Amino acid sequence: MTAAALLSLATALPAAAESLADAMVAAYRHSALIEQNRAVLRAADEDVASAVAQLRPVLEWAASHALSRTEGNGGSIRSSSLTLGVQMTLYDWGRSQIAIDAAKEQVLATRQALVGVEQNILLAATVAFFEVRSALEQVALQENSVRVIGQERQAAQDRFEVGEITVTDVAQADAQLAASRAALVAAQGDLEIARENYLAATGRMPGTLAAPPPLPTLPANVDAARAVAQRNHPGVLQAQRAAAAAELGVSAARAERNPTLSGSLGLTVDRGINQRSLSRDYETNKGVSGQLNLSQTIYSGGRLSAGLRKAMANRDQARAQLLNSAREVSQDVGVAWANIDVARAQIRAIDEQISAAQQAYEGVREEATLGARTTLDVLDAEQALLEARADKITAEANLQLAHYQLLAAMGLLTVENLKLGIPTYDPSQYYNAVRNAPATSRQGESLDRVLRAIGRD
Repeated sequence: MTAAALLSLATALPAAAESLADAMVAAYRHSALIEQNRAVLRAADEDVASAVAQLRPVLEWAASHALSRTEGNGGSIRSSSLTLGVQMTLYDWGRSQIAIDAAKEQVLATRQALVGVEQNILLAATVAFFEVRSALEQVALQENSVRVIGQERQAAQDRFEVGEITVTDVAQADAQLAASRAALVAAQGDLEIARENYLAATGRMPGTLAAPPPLPTLPANVDAARAVAQRNHPGVLQAQRAAAAAELGVSAARAERNPTLSGSLGLTVDRGINQRSLSRDYETNKGVSGQLNLSQTIYSGGRLSAGLRKAMANRDQARAQLLNSAREVSQDVGVAWANIDVARAQIRAIDEQISAAQQAYEGVREEATLGARTTLDVLDAEQALLEARADKITAEANLQLAHYQLLAAMGLLTVENLKLGIPTYDPSQYYNAVRNAPATSRQGESLDRVLRAIGRD
């Protein structure tokens, strides 16, 4: 696939003309949906850090103060204590490592989801670009139709005044002119809608749009395109990672039955005051304690068995989703490929139709000047030619769009593959900054720099 040359003519165009590449770049930078899913990915990265932290010691402190008063002698006893404790899981027979591996698989799945969002954003910009271009061409076509039919109507009026035709012919010309003006208004309305869609996709209203770039090179056949899609489409890759994570979920559920070995170490300082009417006694005690704990669940009321069954059901669901995603991608490739073939065939047929309609229109118009044709015949020929030209505009837009839909179906409609020449989001930056669960100030400052760099992309 040589999609790298897809937008190669963009830099050769005048600066005032907005190319398809410009629209894609604007959409990539403007999309809040991409920002939303980048945040989702960073949250998934933090799940890896949380899983890693489960294998590290936990340091805690606790302070307390107590006051007790005795009856009779009027004395009171005050005591304060400060405890510093460390707890750590020493060995859990692989349970924590499985959690880390599952979190990593979820990160990889979420990265593919982000690629899918990127493809959708670029495809939406492509659709908006071609919609605006098509709408502009339709408006220009309808404006020309109003002008030509206006001339026909004036010619009919002139012929009526000299008695060559009847008032019915003039009325038919008036009706056709009114219909053409209505079609022009509808085309102008479609153009405004297309402009709003372009604004929503790219964050700015369209200016002068450049001609589309050359069509991307396609694989040799639809089967080759399907093979590319199965290797590259983010939906398939995401489903593969989700299935791997679900498989690890089953292992994690089984590992819940394993024992856990943990240790704790504590340092306690107690200070007591025995206050009576004539004296006050102070007493300070220090103590160090250590403990090893080995525990295992023998019976949980069926909770562990239910968790295992649920994990197995989730695994089956993920496997089915992978199969379904692969089939959907294959279908999308086939549909896009068929749309390309259909659009090409339509353009060839419409070209022949336009040629014949143009010849018929010119002939009917010439015959009408000789009195062999009526005004209605001329208007009908003009309408047939107009419809053929409008159909070609639609077919050409469909052909262009189908190529980009095929790229998206193959997983190739990305900033990197299209070589749009802009900085892209590197998901490994944030992951590498947090995967070891940083807690020190130096690591925190490094993480802040990564976040600031991400924000500039």
